Amino acid sequence: RAPIKASRARIEDFVESHRSWIDTHLSKQKSRAQRYPEPSENEISHLKMRARAILPERVEYFSTIMGVKPTRVSINEAKTRFGSCSEKGRINFSCRVMRYPSEAIDYVVVHELAHLKFLNHSREFWAFVESILPDYKARKGLLK
Repeated sequence: RAPIKASRARIEDFVESHRSWIDTHLSKQKSRAQRYPEPSENEISHLKMRARAILPERVEYFSTIMGVKPTRVSINEAKTRFGSCSEKGRINFSCRVMRYPSEAIDYVVVHELAHLKFLNHSREFWAFVESILPDYKARKGLLK
């Protein structure tokens, strides 16, 4: 995307000046797509069943530790987010997170529960996440 009034030359200059960054990130995306190809309908169904069996239990476990309680926990098939938290305290998880190691799954659970205290990604938010999972950065890295 580019501003409406941006000239084609300016857009091309921008792209060319960021070529290295673009190539690096495209390569990362291709690598991730190879490791985690789009699941079939049958696989999605299996992931949803696993998510329904595991995620509520993990939410309950970490909710107690963190002193928070979501108003609702839902499982969906989102492709671009592993989880989300609404202002009303509703937490949604993508069943696709179940393709990752348990350490990464717990990171997503803690991340979303932390939003019940901080609806942002402030320093306080990350400090709270770190107080629960001191190795959260490594766990987050498992999702990339």
